[in-house]
Amino acid sequence: MPKITCLGAGSWGLAISWYLSKKEPNIWLWEGIEENFKRFKERRQDATRLPGIVLPSSVHLVNDLAEALFGCEVLLFVLPSHTVEEVAGKVAPFIKSKTLVVSLSKGLTPSMERISEVLKRTLPPVVRDQIVVLSGPSHAEEVAAGVPTAIVASSENPVAAEAVQTLFSSSTLRVYTNSDPLGVELAGALKNVIAIACGVVDGLNFGDNTKGALFTRGLAEITRLGVKMGAQPQTFAGLAGMGDLITTGISRHSRNRFVGERIGKGEKLPEILAKMVMVAEGVNTTKAAVTLAQKYGVEMPITQKVHEMLFENKPALLALKELMERELKTEVWH
Repeated sequence: MPKITCLGAGSWGLAISWYLSKKEPNIWLWEGIEENFKRFKERRQDATRLPGIVLPSSVHLVNDLAEALFGCEVLLFVLPSHTVEEVAGKVAPFIKSKTLVVSLSKGLTPSMERISEVLKRTLPPVVRDQIVVLSGPSHAEEVAAGVPTAIVASSENPVAAEAVQTLFSSSTLRVYTNSDPLGVELAGALKNVIAIACGVVDGLNFGDNTKGALFTRGLAEITRLGVKMGAQPQTFAGLAGMGDLITTGISRHSRNRFVGERIGKGEKLPEILAKMVMVAEGVNTTKAAVTLAQKYGVEMPITQKVHEMLFENKPALLALKELMERELKTEVWH
């Protein structure tokens, strides 16, 4: 009966805590913002972000980090990428023994680090070989509803990856293992940029042909960058890459697709973000992706146009026209 602590009570944190509570009797959910914690404690749900899901009494809701971490054997980071380093720094003094650490966050930090890199740098050495990345096509709403889902647990330590596989697998959630956390994290972050582009296509009322081309060429360019950074190309054809890209690019649940759709309809980024309750990781990841593409000398035309639409107010139709009229080439898959 291991103590499992989930850091972050956003929609994914709530969903994964609820899901694990059906299998495990000792789940602790930490919410660092006191106002949110009080609301969760009273209602045991978030009707705005995850309607219909009420946490059972077996899930311990806490605001105190020391209480959440005391005796913890499995620690889940389910936080927006830009908050991970701050929280990990607060967590570090409480980690005294070997703990299985699982990152469920998808994104790159403002300094362009992957989440596992931040955790390895910030947490004590005793857990650095125990860090596992859990990623793939997994909208919180569907996991909580018991919709069949398949994801991947990735680590350079196969024993740790298999432990996470066993912990999370059920008749509704199938977990594969993978030994390429670099590729899994890059795929999980970069697909959000392409999902924004998919939303733009929806906002412009274009069709299936357009989106099919966007999925294919978008996957090609994020694979190019990932391989140049040292990832395995096949990772991008798997659940963390193609699987998550398709899901995020078509789903009504996708925050990144939603941002793109509003851009396609002519709205500006600040007014879109002001209306959103949840974080669209792809916005900040777009900045990081453009910088990484320049650093590694990788051509990423779709990502570049997303950046221009988000941050340079380029009209969506003009961005598409420029993509379509680029120099003609032979198709390569990465």
